[in-house]
Amino acid sequence: MPAPADNIPPHIAIIMDGTGRWATQRGLPRIEGHRRGVETVRTTTFAARDLGVRMLTLYAFSIENWKRPEDEVGALMGLLEYYLKKELETFVRDHVRLRTIGRTGELPAGVQKILRTTVEATKHFTDYTLVLALNYGSRTETVDAARAYAAAVAAGQEKLNNGSWESFSRYLYTADMPEPDLVIRTSGEKRISNFLLLQAAYAEFVFTPVLWPDFTKADLTAAIAEFSRRERRFGQTSQQLKPAAAKPAARG
Repeated sequence: MPAPADNIPPHIAIIMDGTGRWATQRGLPRIEGHRRGVETVRTTTFAARDLGVRMLTLYAFSIENWKRPEDEVGALMGLLEYYLKKELETFVRDHVRLRTIGRTGELPAGVQKILRTTVEATKHFTDYTLVLALNYGSRTETVDAARAYAAAVAAGQEKLNNGSWESFSRYLYTADMPEPDLVIRTSGEKRISNFLLLQAAYAEFVFTPVLWPDFTKADLTAAIAEFSRRERRFGQTSQQLKPAAAKPAARG
């Protein structure tokens, strides 16, 4: 059963895992799992929007993924470029804003070009945003942010002694993005693999055994329903979050 509308997490982030295992279980090359996973990206993108989610962040390619076999990395980059070219018209038609986080300047030239085109063509849309984490790693993001923050301090733009999370977070890739409310990982693994470590400090986590190519709108709905059953306290107690009991009216 879908979660009530007022309990829909505005920002969902997903660690898409299990494409290789999906293919291996079927005696197929790993790239077939990745191809099927691209189809799931498309269906999940619009399923999330249909359910009332405002922002969806997908962990598409991590810094560590460069360690994979060269032919697999090349195939992944090719699939990414193909996906973006195919979806550009759909994103514009359906008002889906595309954003990226990560060191995208290190991606192949063809991927960078279509990313720039799509980001530019959709930048004015405000109702729904798809964020692709590409060549992304949270530790790398933190190092980049610390370097930028130190440069700002040296330039007199920031005061070191007055440092705070609010000031430092402006130098993260996600500076003007809301923090994720719900993080989902598919495939049954129970770790977050260097993904949004700082931003997900107060997110709820749902780990599902479903492999990413098999992930459906029903699975997304179930994760949202699980989210809706949890109490998010942000360091407070349950009693603090409960509205004060109404006082009885004074008798005349």
